[in-house]
Amino acid sequence: MTLLHRLSTIAAACALCAAASAPASAASETYQWNSVSMGGGGFVSAVIPSKTQKGLAYARTDVGGAYRWDSTSARWVPLLDWASEEETGLLGVESIALDPKNPAKLYMLAGISYFNNGKTMILRSSDYGKTFIKTDVSALFKAHGNGMGRQTGERLQVDPGSSNILYVGTRANGLFKSTDSGATWARLSSLNVSTTPNENGINFVALDPSSVVGGAAQRIVVGVSRFGYVAPNLYRSNDGGQTFAPVAGAPTDLMPQRAARASDGNLYVTYANGAGPHGHWAQPEPMDRGQIWKYNVGTGAWTNVTPAGVGSAFSGISVAPDNPNKLVASTVNTYQQQGNAWGDRIYTSTNGGASWTDVIARGFAKDSAGVSWVGDKAIHWAGTVELDPFDTKAAWVSSGNGIFKTANINATPATWTFNVAGLEETVPLNLVSIPGGPLVSAIGDYDGFRHTDTTRYAPIHTPSMGTTTGLDFAARKTSVLARAGGNDAPGMYYSTDTGVTWKKSAVMNGKNGQVALSSDGAVLLHSPDNSATSYRSTDFGASWTSVSGLNASSARPVADAVNPRKFYAYDNGRVFVSTDGGVSFAPKASLQSGGSKVIRAVPNREGELWVPLNGAGLARSTDSGATFSSIGSVSYAGAVGFGAAAAGASFPAVYIWGTVGGVKGVHRSSDAGATWVRVNDDAHQYGGPANGQFVVGDMNRYGVVYMSTAGRGIAMGVPGGATTPPVDPPPPVEPPPTPTPTGQCVYQVRSQWPGGFNGAVQITNRGSAAMNGWSVSWTYSDGSKVASMWNAVLSGSNPYTASNVGWNPVIQPGQTVEFGFQGTSGSTGSQVPVLGGSACAKAKK
Repeated sequence: MTLLHRLSTIAAACALCAAASAPASAASETYQWNSVSMGGGGFVSAVIPSKTQKGLAYARTDVGGAYRWDSTSARWVPLLDWASEEETGLLGVESIALDPKNPAKLYMLAGISYFNNGKTMILRSSDYGKTFIKTDVSALFKAHGNGMGRQTGERLQVDPGSSNILYVGTRANGLFKSTDSGATWARLSSLNVSTTPNENGINFVALDPSSVVGGAAQRIVVGVSRFGYVAPNLYRSNDGGQTFAPVAGAPTDLMPQRAARASDGNLYVTYANGAGPHGHWAQPEPMDRGQIWKYNVGTGAWTNVTPAGVGSAFSGISVAPDNPNKLVASTVNTYQQQGNAWGDRIYTSTNGGASWTDVIARGFAKDSAGVSWVGDKAIHWAGTVELDPFDTKAAWVSSGNGIFKTANINATPATWTFNVAGLEETVPLNLVSIPGGPLVSAIGDYDGFRHTDTTRYAPIHTPSMGTTTGLDFAARKTSVLARAGGNDAPGMYYSTDTGVTWKKSAVMNGKNGQVALSSDGAVLLHSPDNSATSYRSTDFGASWTSVSGLNASSARPVADAVNPRKFYAYDNGRVFVSTDGGVSFAPKASLQSGGSKVIRAVPNREGELWVPLNGAGLARSTDSGATFSSIGSVSYAGAVGFGAAAAGASFPAVYIWGTVGGVKGVHRSSDAGATWVRVNDDAHQYGGPANGQFVVGDMNRYGVVYMSTAGRGIAMGVPGGATTPPVDPPPPVEPPPTPTPTGQCVYQVRSQWPGGFNGAVQITNRGSAAMNGWSVSWTYSDGSKVASMWNAVLSGSNPYTASNVGWNPVIQPGQTVEFGFQGTSGSTGSQVPVLGGSACAKAKK
């Protein structure tokens, strides 16, 4: 017997993971926790609707946990915010399984290879995810919720014949079975599959409910993420997993992605030339080609039902439960015109795949639901598309930036609404709270935002550069900010109006990295990623000189909050100090090795510096880094930050992610670390500060605190009152003219660059009758010009008129239609003009 088989007979330890407050031995305060509102943002790997309870659905993400759809409040409810710092990887959910006999029961396979040594768990809930029992299966197999192929599946399944029987396909260790509702697992040696060249392994398990005999499904189909010419990639069992055999007839030059069973017994399987969701040239797996096949499980016959003339990679597939011929499928990693952006295609069929309708090409409208940044973004990496089992006109599609849903996929055009209320999945990398000003964030993949109301969706930084890593503001000239990032297109930007507008620096050394602004805003330091050289500029990046003495790779300098001549940096026990405005640094004190580079200068206090040293606690200097003392009550400090002082206090509030009195969490001190109170609870741990490694207090509201997460956005704690953001906050609109129009038009500048911009106009029918035929007109007074347009016919030249095209003349009551355009900027950048025309000012009858 192998070690793997011996381990599979051991019951893994289980612990109830319900919401709980801190132990009585640790002082605590009641806080309300939520996420700062940004709206979606990250890759939703799959949407899984319940087929037994109307209005119930779940979503899983690659780094942001899992969510349950609450149809009453029309928002997504996070389910895994209880994950501790020792369980950060559980925010990568690789599969979700719903019990077909009990809608309250669900299971998750969760874990990320690079967090917590790859700790992997099966999570079991019998109350819709309110609480979970955790089974650690790391010794048997490991998940990678953020790995290639994360959108394939589902690899975790509940047997339709018995709620006690579950199957899970793994990335490297084959197929496992549980007969006690997921408490223990044993490997099925009958399926001779382990790892695959792309390390995605078994990517789906499909159980046939029509084959149930003796309380268990006998027919099992397993998909394997490899090319068929390497080894079989589809297997079938007819005896409940006692034996498996390869399935013949499937394409050998593609990999199975997902499968959906029709009520007539046919199995529809999507294929692509890779694991996805994007290409991986190291394999090589370009993810640019695929097909859809129908497998008759009774006869074993295969039929190629790929949409005619389409060669894209396919992933999502769904069949209406009441009509075996009604299908919906999605491409993945395909970039074709989709309104004002480029993304995937969605196809429907009413005859079992004999013919298909491209619902994007037929007519596409997007409702951003108040999330302005998604206006010029596409539905892409569409790993799953699912018909609502209780209303098969409606459909969800998962995307690299969230979830979209249409109420009527048969409409022309079908309107896809950004369905992310409550779903906050981004990776925060930096954050500043400006006294008397906004909260400004730096976000992976989505630049960051300027938040003036943390409960409402905020505008994204423009111009866009993708990921922003470095961010700072001048402590004594708070209108001045700088940010750096850009990944493959490195950029440095600065603002002199607290982040309302940004200008690009002429020169940038290296890529990404961190920035620091002197307290007067006159000196900008930049430490690029993976560089031992930092740079200094006194003209916002028009020119740079090398900094001497700061010989630390990927340094993270911080400015003194008062004296513009002082900067500090910490690197693995070494404290560096500059007293000449960042021209040079010299080593000062030596601290315990390790610790975080994210050190903090105390607001309004010259020479005061705090350093979180992880297991060595929290260190404090009051003499500009020459000497340090220890905050004795803190035994572990992963992050430290400051916020507005308590009423009557002379020292800013101090916040840490750390351990006080044996309890790890977010703690606050109002007396410079003499005493602490825990302000989070066990239900709100978010996996700890993870990538961004920050805890930041609000400089304008005492007690409010923010923390970075691995993928749950910016966690926000507020003393007392509720912090739940309003559902679907509406976009700003101009006051209606008289008489009240049936049409509302909104002009938006979506993105800008030197000399050009992308714009869009949204037309919403606010009346009670359909609008048939529309036009919008406007005039620029600053010399801006329209160069090209999509989803509308352009005529005239200042004034410009945009009219409907053949497929979008009708706007139903409550529906929004959007057209976009590209233009050249005039003297003021890109003017926002007043809109006119029939669509905007048609009076009610």
